[in-house]
Amino acid sequence: MKGNLKDFSTTQLFNLVNLARKTGTLYLAQENGNRASISFREGKLIHAQVGERNGHLAHVLHRAGKLSDDQVRIIRERAGTTGDKQLGLLLINAGYVTQSDIVQSIQKYTLDVVYGILTWNDGMFRFEDGVTPPPDRITVPIDLENVIIEHTRNLRELEHLERELPNLDFALRFPERPGASLRNINLSVDEWKVVSFINPKNSIRQIARANNMTDMQIRQIVYGLLQAGLVELVRPPSATVPTQGGDPRRRRMAGQPQLKKTVVNKLIDRIRSL
Repeated sequence: MKGNLKDFSTTQLFNLVNLARKTGTLYLAQENGNRASISFREGKLIHAQVGERNGHLAHVLHRAGKLSDDQVRIIRERAGTTGDKQLGLLLINAGYVTQSDIVQSIQKYTLDVVYGILTWNDGMFRFEDGVTPPPDRITVPIDLENVIIEHTRNLRELEHLERELPNLDFALRFPERPGASLRNINLSVDEWKVVSFINPKNSIRQIARANNMTDMQIRQIVYGLLQAGLVELVRPPSATVPTQGGDPRRRRMAGQPQLKKTVVNKLIDRIRSL
């Protein structure tokens, strides 16, 4: 199965995989160079990857705040090419993390990656039947129905964030007024990563790329920092002024061809009859 995301949305592809209880990997490629792969087993999501981010266990646990910078450095120095399953056992036996920490961190990482991919509305796709992640990977099965429902909620939130923060080419700076301090404020690992890059010379888009974050993820973090008065927006000389008026959802739909519903419905009916 292969085609164009202008004809089949990622959500529709997920529905097809779910209905047919397929095992395999969905590969996606955009014209801007973005690449992604999503793996399934018997209709359940088990793995996702964007670009060169392969979701190594040490990186996933560090992103979830379960491992410190020093712990990750030591693990990479000593573990070498150790697979995720073996590394997970070593970390549990050493008392670094629990089995629950690993499962929850992998599940959250996978969902974060997938929710970003589900916003893609252009590019080519192909599904390779029977292709699954390497056997040394730890996979956590996730029901696709829950993924699709949560994605719908995220779309509504994304539209709100796009209205509040339409231009990612703006930069950020810390306010000069007294009292706007990061001391005694509980920030997440991802929020601290963003804060560490705040500089009038760094656009929000550049900060997102440096931290391998999706547009939605960076908007969520920056919007929270703005609402708390911890940062301010700055327009760099090269930034463009945001366009005024119009619902972002309508603008996005206006530039997107109508889906070929008849073809999709025929496919769904065929799968249901299997």
